[in-house]
Amino acid sequence: MQEIDKLRTEFFANISHELRTPLNIIISALQVIKSFNNCSYTKDRSFKYLKSIKQNSFRLLRLINNLIDLTKIDGGYFKIHPTNHNIVSIVEDITLSVAEYAENKSLTLTFDTNTEERIMSCDADKIERIMMNLISNAIKFTDPGGHIFISLLDKTDHVIISVKDTGIGIPKSDLDIIFERFRQVNKSSERNYVGSGIGLSLVKSLVELHGGNISVNSTYGEGTEFIINLPVTINPNSTVSKEDTDFSKNNIQKINIEFSDIYPR
Repeated sequence: MQEIDKLRTEFFANISHELRTPLNIIISALQVIKSFNNCSYTKDRSFKYLKSIKQNSFRLLRLINNLIDLTKIDGGYFKIHPTNHNIVSIVEDITLSVAEYAENKSLTLTFDTNTEERIMSCDADKIERIMMNLISNAIKFTDPGGHIFISLLDKTDHVIISVKDTGIGIPKSDLDIIFERFRQVNKSSERNYVGSGIGLSLVKSLVELHGGNISVNSTYGEGTEFIINLPVTINPNSTVSKEDTDFSKNNIQKINIEFSDIYPR
């Protein structure tokens, strides 16, 4: 019980930091913009601070969304809505849509698959969220010049999705707790990457709601690989949409929210 209380205290301390930091940035930016009232060339200078306000508002929204969803999952109220989709297109479209974030950090992002199409029942919105969380982590924890590899392997009755990077890696002692609620990787190993510690817990829950599982392989100082195993099932009450959906155009705000902590604060 004492250990649980300790973990909860640490968790809420992290949450408080994650709430306070963007709020302070937003307030400071608003104060600076207010001081521009009597200045010329206000528009260009204001844009910089408005961009910061928007980015940090997205950070807050992401955290709140995650907390609400975890609460729903714990209470048994969170539902997925699986319909038939081409899982290959979902994963590939997300990879292409966030490539700019990798390029801005001088990272190489690649996607590979052994099939062009695998129709299966899944909640596309939740699969997108899983992938964006894992890819954003890979970008965040990989130094410039590194590589991120996204792959999808069709095994007929299940698919294996991998997100692998050449980043800072995870200490062996922390691999067993990486998906646990209230837990974070050793602060000394990720001191420049403070977070709420709930993202991977949510990812694990979303994967399991699809009847799948997620595992991690990592070597500290060399990189990390997250591996998702999803069963291939078909929803008999769903038809596959043949519409050409452009994830990047239709979900710009969703991407901005999930990737809101990529750039320096």
